[in-house]
Amino acid sequence: MFGINFNRKKTKTKSQRRSQMITYTSPYNFTQFVTDGSYASLADNPDVRIAVSLIAELVSNMSLHLMENNPDGDKRVNNQLAHLIDVNPAKGMTRKTWMAKLINDLYLFGDGNSLFQIVAQPGSDYLSEMRPLDMSQVSYKYDTADSQMTVLYGGKELSMDGLVHFLINPDPQYPLIGTGYQRILSSLLRNLSQAQQVKSEFMTGKNMPSVIVKVDADSEELASKAGRDKVADKYLNSTQGPEPWIIPADTLDVTTVKPLTLRDIALNESVEIDKKTVAAMFGLPPFMLGLGQYSKEQYNTFINTRIAGLGQMIAQTLTKDILLNPAWYFAFNPRSLYNYDAKELAELGQAMVDRAAMGRNEWRSMLGLDPRDDMKNMLMLENYLPVDKLGDQKKLNDTGSDAGTDSIKGGDDG
Repeated sequence: MFGINFNRKKTKTKSQRRSQMITYTSPYNFTQFVTDGSYASLADNPDVRIAVSLIAELVSNMSLHLMENNPDGDKRVNNQLAHLIDVNPAKGMTRKTWMAKLINDLYLFGDGNSLFQIVAQPGSDYLSEMRPLDMSQVSYKYDTADSQMTVLYGGKELSMDGLVHFLINPDPQYPLIGTGYQRILSSLLRNLSQAQQVKSEFMTGKNMPSVIVKVDADSEELASKAGRDKVADKYLNSTQGPEPWIIPADTLDVTTVKPLTLRDIALNESVEIDKKTVAAMFGLPPFMLGLGQYSKEQYNTFINTRIAGLGQMIAQTLTKDILLNPAWYFAFNPRSLYNYDAKELAELGQAMVDRAAMGRNEWRSMLGLDPRDDMKNMLMLENYLPVDKLGDQKKLNDTGSDAGTDSIKGGDDG
């Protein structure tokens, strides 16, 4: 499968067992050399490119934060490493373009894999960049006995210690290697390609004649091809467009010429089904591929599932491959992608500010407004009390007749 070449080699281990080594080549590589003519690349399909572009756009819009575990709640770390990853992870690339390259590799060019080479600063062990590899030059050597993998890049072996390897859909037999959607969607892509060709043929108007000529079927001129050509030249020499129809007058009577439409051959319904399958495979709401109406709930679900899941995979891979401090980790914040309106943000901020869970300047920042000096102080309602002070309220302790008229006095009771 997928251009795998099995070669059994004897490896000397303590148990003297046999280790199976395989070379794993992605379909993107393999089909450059072997194809039966029916191969349809994911990258060449408009619907797939739209789906992947939307995913890449959303994932690359999320800021990537370096976080540190803390007993009172994890805090963001702002240092040179955090700046490198969140701003310019590779030479000449911003985080957005770097993320877009990563997502396109996973879905289109790397068959579920994307690889970046770790480059250190000259004369030190500090990270300088994570340089992207050309996935068309990548193949894998997999040791099934020890579950070890080596990357072959342009025929040269690269150690996994110097690489950051992102993957989706781990192969069930070789779990260190991801798998894409090329094999699953191949027949569907051929259907969509054929539908586009049929649509193009219909748009040319070749199926409808520009002129219909009725002639006497018993005419001697129609007995030979030369005679029919003479009739056509006599009446239709100036005709432009599709070939005309010449029919016998006493046999056929054409009153209306109405060519088949895409709906007549159920092409629209077939294309919609295929588009929905593509959308479901990539986790997109159908409206993102032009099917149905926009749904806020579907969009937010898409952010919570597919986009947040990809973000978590990327953050966990970076944490595993480049961080040495066990208290540090990378994290995305998908909440910035949710579809909020201004009223919802205002109501959320008000509830947080009233309970001193958010400052007023944080509220303004959430709404995209600049901070103000007169908004620095924390405010809250007077009758909000710490939990350990709830029993100190005067109305609970007084036994006089006026006890029921006292309100909660948070200021006096702490």
